Amino acid sequence: MWVLIFHRVLDEPDPLRPGEIDRAAFDMQMSLLANLFNVLSLDEAIDRMVLGTLPLRAVAVTFDDGYADNLHIALPILQKYGVPATVFVATAFLDGGIMWNDSVIESVRNWDEPTMDLSELGLGVLNCQTQQEKTHIISTILGAIKHLEPDVRQQCVDRIVAKAGSLPTNLMLTTSEVRQLYEQGIEIGAHTVSHPILASLSDTDAKSEITNGKKHLEGIINDRVRYFAYPNGRYQSDYTDSHVEILKNLDFKAALSTHWGVATANTDRMQLPRFTPWDRESVPFLLRAAQIYQKVM
Repeated sequence: MWVLIFHRVLDEPDPLRPGEIDRAAFDMQMSLLANLFNVLSLDEAIDRMVLGTLPLRAVAVTFDDGYADNLHIALPILQKYGVPATVFVATAFLDGGIMWNDSVIESVRNWDEPTMDLSELGLGVLNCQTQQEKTHIISTILGAIKHLEPDVRQQCVDRIVAKAGSLPTNLMLTTSEVRQLYEQGIEIGAHTVSHPILASLSDTDAKSEITNGKKHLEGIINDRVRYFAYPNGRYQSDYTDSHVEILKNLDFKAALSTHWGVATANTDRMQLPRFTPWDRESVPFLLRAAQIYQKVM
């Protein structure tokens, strides 16, 4: 089983978000999946993986974080091709919130001075005029602060935001939009409350993040939340065995990482691999799929 991971689906390409797919490319990818693969819901795919009855070229589609464009742009395309999906939601950002990484991106986008002084982060003073320079600054900042303790990281972000002006309040889903997704047949999964790097927290705080995120979503959809996606998703650097045990004790059916690979009957259901399909043209997309599947044949 090949599990795809998306975050945003943009209306059009954004040079400051080179890793995010746009509407046209997403449509192409979903068309290829619908015509050349066996696309299953995550729930059916996991059940059949355990039973050893997965069809050839089985694929499941997932989204992380809870962006509003998952509803407004991605969902119509998913419905067009009959592709089921799961959306993992970090609940702290519902109803007008913004994630720390988006705060950085939008702050740099709004920056109207020729340089950006990042000496407090040990990054010096960087040029910030062209799209290329801004893209470089965003990558540099995100890499430098991603694994800091959440409070320290937010302090860094707040200092940048304070100098950059207002930020958008419509990037993430609202509570009613989460409910709309669920009512349209989209599986809603948990992704913690505030999207911390779990490995940077105490076990008590990590359990609280996981538990409260799950409960919040269950209150919204009035149903059980069965699946979890680890924030950032790399074993040991982002989550550890203690977090796997927390999920088991909370009765999650399965959990997903961001390690590349294809899941088989022997794969740990609490650490399923996923892959981000960044190819924007059909031939490279199919070749990459073939390469990934080849690893388990």
